[in-house]
Amino acid sequence: MASVPSGGDAALNGVVDAASPPAAKRPRAVITDAEVHTEFAHHDHAVARLNNGSFGCCPASVLAARARWQRLFLAQPDAFYFHHLQPGLARSRAAVAAAVGAGDASDVSLVDNVTTAAAIVMQHVAWSFAEGDFARGDVVLMFLYTYSSVKNSIHAYVARAGAAVVEVHLPFPVASADAIVAEFRAALAVAKDGGRRRVRLAVIDHITSMPTVLIPVKELVAICREEGVDKVFVDAAHAIGQVPVDVRDIGADFYTSNLHKWFFCPSAVAFIHTRKDDPVASKLHHPVVSSEYGNGLPMESAWIGVRDYSAQLVVPDVIDFVNRFEGGVEGIRSRNHDKVVEMGTMLAGAWGTFLGTPPEMCGSMIMVGLPGSLGVESEDDAVSLRTMLRKQFKVEVPLYYNPKTAEAPPEMAKDSNGDTVTAYVRISHQVYNVRDDYEALRDAVAKLAADGFSCRKSRPPEKYLMS
Repeated sequence: MASVPSGGDAALNGVVDAASPPAAKRPRAVITDAEVHTEFAHHDHAVARLNNGSFGCCPASVLAARARWQRLFLAQPDAFYFHHLQPGLARSRAAVAAAVGAGDASDVSLVDNVTTAAAIVMQHVAWSFAEGDFARGDVVLMFLYTYSSVKNSIHAYVARAGAAVVEVHLPFPVASADAIVAEFRAALAVAKDGGRRRVRLAVIDHITSMPTVLIPVKELVAICREEGVDKVFVDAAHAIGQVPVDVRDIGADFYTSNLHKWFFCPSAVAFIHTRKDDPVASKLHHPVVSSEYGNGLPMESAWIGVRDYSAQLVVPDVIDFVNRFEGGVEGIRSRNHDKVVEMGTMLAGAWGTFLGTPPEMCGSMIMVGLPGSLGVESEDDAVSLRTMLRKQFKVEVPLYYNPKTAEAPPEMAKDSNGDTVTAYVRISHQVYNVRDDYEALRDAVAKLAADGFSCRKSRPPEKYLMS
């Protein structure tokens, strides 16, 4: 990730100084543990919050900045619309562009989330089929573990328009990036069918959601170029703030990431990057058509009707927040990675299990095997166990049921008691987490195992399910 200028950086100040709402005084000293606690005092501290990955977090200082923008709109909506909104959004786009190594702020569009970004790209691909640029049976390639909303977008827009969809199997647990590269090449060969089909789009995750795995995205993009794939869309919903991001170095045609997951923005804001000199840029349109239609995706996305734009306007304030930490966003990212590996290793040791990936294949989230004695045998079991951890033990953590346990390497198949590991927790680490959070999870699982709990024992008898 490129170095991130602060919200008050001279390169950005000229854009909107005259149009910004009054800013609160921002402390510049390195943030203390007590100040971090204050920034997240609105969290429920009775809960061990180990799921930053789903909804992210937003510090109090950024929430206050958001409230100032909201009050500015409420005080005089017309002045806000004519004088404040677009300059403010331009400043946010410039901040994002600097953070992700984009060539120009006009290469960046702000949208609600990655789901919206996916709809923008899939709508374009669907139109390409409808207008005859693509032929029925041309292929879209995606991962088996592509996030469900993106999968649904592929099927709703692209498959319906005539595309064939080919999935890349992702081995899990996984021991090395080489296994992912091999599976990608194999799926690409199937998609091309000996040269009889064109691969129009490859959808590649930067970090898969569940199970969470850091994908060698730059290498896969390069393979797509070598193999003649038309366009590459990188779903990096979890990337910014978790791993280094340099969109020009990665080289995808479309790259999108949420800013509200790991970059401390309020919900909901994301960006999509595509080079303005790429002919496809002029063909991308926001699925919500409003008065800015035809003025380029950055402008179309900047006005989709009357709504609350404040989450998109506080990106410079987020930059100020992360720069209060030693090393800025790079320091946060590095410490989160080290801590999540440390805590994952601690949990695996306590439970007699293992990590689902090597440390170099995770960012600030990691998969940890659960004791096989818990008897997780379905996604419903995983949901039930997660609910139990939330309600009875005040631990919030996602669970993953692995239906392909039989394919796991022998050393990543059974726990220390010889039971097959069928489920994993996905733990996160963010700046507000402390060791007690992970010990609460450790002790809850240990108690369940010691008490002889098993999901299979807690299910209703089959005769009642069939009645």
